Amino acid sequence: MSLATRREGRTKLPPEEPSIPQRRGGTGAYWIYLLPGFALLLVVVIVPLVWNLYLTFTKWKGVRTPEFIGLQNWQKILTDSDFWTSFTNSVWMIIAMVVVPTIVGLIVAALLFDVVGRKFGGRVGSFLRATYYLPQILPIAVAGIVIGWIVRPGGDGALNQILGALGLPAYDWLGQMPSALIVLMVVMVWVQLGYPVVVFMAALQRVDPELYEAAELDGANWLQRFTSITASIIRPEIFVVTLTCTIAALKVFGPVYIITRGGPAGATLVPAYYAYQEFFTKRNVGYGATIATVLTIVVVIVSIIFIRVQNSLERKERAGL
Repeated sequence: MSLATRREGRTKLPPEEPSIPQRRGGTGAYWIYLLPGFALLLVVVIVPLVWNLYLTFTKWKGVRTPEFIGLQNWQKILTDSDFWTSFTNSVWMIIAMVVVPTIVGLIVAALLFDVVGRKFGGRVGSFLRATYYLPQILPIAVAGIVIGWIVRPGGDGALNQILGALGLPAYDWLGQMPSALIVLMVVMVWVQLGYPVVVFMAALQRVDPELYEAAELDGANWLQRFTSITASIIRPEIFVVTLTCTIAALKVFGPVYIITRGGPAGATLVPAYYAYQEFFTKRNVGYGATIATVLTIVVVIVSIIFIRVQNSLERKERAGL
């Protein structure tokens, strides 16, 4: 036996890897882990949604058995001036919660990232970002109490005290139009501004700083860098912020309930608060369910439109590349 043959005989074979036992049942076993989530979805979302849809065809005070009345609630909603006023006010809410916060938030985030962060460091930018986001985590009840103290009618309100110091008469800010709607819109801008600032600053983290440096060397000012680089790169985040804020504006309830209660004379009425009034104040549960259903349909339609527009722009951008 040669030396090579003896060495080959002494060579140890690599240990066999332990076999992994195959699970029985195939992929069907994984559905077990989805059952708790599906049960929660069924109880919290699907069943109430179906029940709410059924109530739109009934007249019900919340007790006894609902009385089926067919399409009477849907016919009533077509001629209800308060309902159309509430949806008209939703346009103002979209301006206050979507248009202004998105535009201002994009500019503020770009300034914090591109100007403040470069001159004063990232900690200063992060501190200012947290400051802008603070109203988002503030309970709306607390914010409503503070705003109510500021715009309180008479001479004891903070804003009227300032007017008195300037020699101007006191003003009933929440008791007449258009001041009530303006106050509500200002509050919504203040509350909503921090959300786009945080999202846009997080999106700007993936922008290559060399792009800004190259544009600056080419003589581009801050506005040109903002329009050519910042806005184009974080376009997906702009769509996300716009969509989520639009949905929030359409179904806004808390600030209206705390600050104006839909007044004066329904001037700040919004669909969600109108549905609440019909549900719990007037006990017209069927009609309140109809308003809530219409609001849900509008939210779904708006979401589909946003998603289709975003997908269309992304396809055009990929085709251009």
